[in-house]
Amino acid sequence: MKIETVYFGSIEINKEDLIHFESGLPGFQNETQFTLLDLEGNPAFKVLQSAQTESLAFVVTNPFLIQPDYEFKLDDSTVEQLNVKKPEDISVWSIVTLKEPFETSTHNLQAPVVINNESKKAKQISLNHPSYHTKHSIKGGEHQHASSD
Repeated sequence: MKIETVYFGSIEINKEDLIHFESGLPGFQNETQFTLLDLEGNPAFKVLQSAQTESLAFVVTNPFLIQPDYEFKLDDSTVEQLNVKKPEDISVWSIVTLKEPFETSTHNLQAPVVINNESKKAKQISLNHPSYHTKHSIKGGEHQHASSD
């Protein structure tokens, strides 16, 4: 199927590669179909692109590459909703807020996107963990304080 994207123009994707967010993403409840696209030359980042809305795309990264000690437990309802059979079936992504220069960009550890790579079901979850915030430096370790930009 053909979709329009923010960063790559019109592209062809396999329908089997669509990721389904049953309740959409927070703030985008009607956006239920996404796909993960590679950023050429930058394997640490991907684009979570809406299959419905060309202008809706999020740069995401594997939070464990930046914060090796990052951990959380999925609650039973999320495990059931995503049809998780074994932990290795899931991937976890944090949404990146891009800034100039790029090194000052942040990623959200408080609300990771969890994808069951087998069932293609996904959900953005909210963690109530005192160490995780919405603006962690992509350089690792440090938290960026919210600013008015």
